[in-house]
Amino acid sequence: MIQLYTWNTPNGKKVSIMAEEVGIPYEVYPINLQQGDQHKPEYLAINPNNKIPSIVDTDGPGGKPLTLFESGAILMYLAEKTGKLWPQDVRKRYEVIQWLMFQMGGVGPMFGQANYFFRMTEKVPYAIERFHKEALRLYKVLDQQLGHKEYLAGEYSIADIATYPWVWRHEIHQVKLEEFPNIKRWFDVISARPEVQRGMEIPKT
Repeated sequence: MIQLYTWNTPNGKKVSIMAEEVGIPYEVYPINLQQGDQHKPEYLAINPNNKIPSIVDTDGPGGKPLTLFESGAILMYLAEKTGKLWPQDVRKRYEVIQWLMFQMGGVGPMFGQANYFFRMTEKVPYAIERFHKEALRLYKVLDQQLGHKEYLAGEYSIADIATYPWVWRHEIHQVKLEEFPNIKRWFDVISARPEVQRGMEIPKT
């Protein structure tokens, strides 16, 4: 059984979508970031970085429990555990990893900063301009890739699952998907998946 510690953020949504996609049983443990649950000792014992998501696989490798934090690592683990959304061919697998790292190192941090500064009460024009410009650059990279691939690494994979919840927030950082037709096509296809719809509703708060 997978115990999922999560909250209503793009990084949290990645893992619930993944669990739904691969059909693995999981229990949800909401970590309310606004109330400071992430700083409680019992949660820090699971994730010393006091972030979400985290998982505990009670039936980990060798039948022993395994604790993991960092959403990208969790997606890779669940893909390997289930043999789904994770190519066996080494070349194809590393193409998936490449786009997963693109999300982890670029899309997540930069879109997150854009979200933050756009939502601040006291506006910081330089920060808004900087992160909005970088977000648009990353959207352009995604759009170019999706112009010749149906999904980021060819077939639907953990790279798409990792990226989708961040693009889902495009309105917050003032990006119009209509200006990126290849992303819009990709986004609409993924949005229609029942597994994605269920995963996006987690946690139910």
